[in-house]
Amino acid sequence: QVQLVESGGGLVQAGGSLRLSCAASGRTFSTNTMGWFRRAPGKEREFVARLSWSGGSTDYADSVKGRFTISRDNAKNTVYLRMNNLNDEDTAVYYCAVAKLPLLATRNPQDYGYWGQGTQVTVSS
Repeated sequence: QVQLVESGGGLVQAGGSLRLSCAASGRTFSTNTMGWFRRAPGKEREFVARLSWSGGSTDYADSVKGRFTISRDNAKNTVYLRMNNLNDEDTAVYYCAVAKLPLLATRNPQDYGYWGQGTQVTVSS
């Protein structure tokens, strides 16, 4: 059974930083794109960042570009999201996800087949 478990969320002041982790178990995803999405209160789920299987290709939403960094450790089957200079618009539940198909690079949440339970990030101003 595949499981994705996020951790690292919490309460942080505006301008602060957090690092989210997402550990996958049940199978190896070394050739699948891994991504982060978020859902803010009253809003739709939105794409945040994704990383190719090799780590050589990244993609970020404009709202987080330059502040967030996605990385992965295939040996640990883990993906990370480093978030710097947080602001109140970053407050959301953050979800990690794994693309359904190997080598598929996509922002579309419909293309992701495995999801974590989410971790809450709250930024206080």
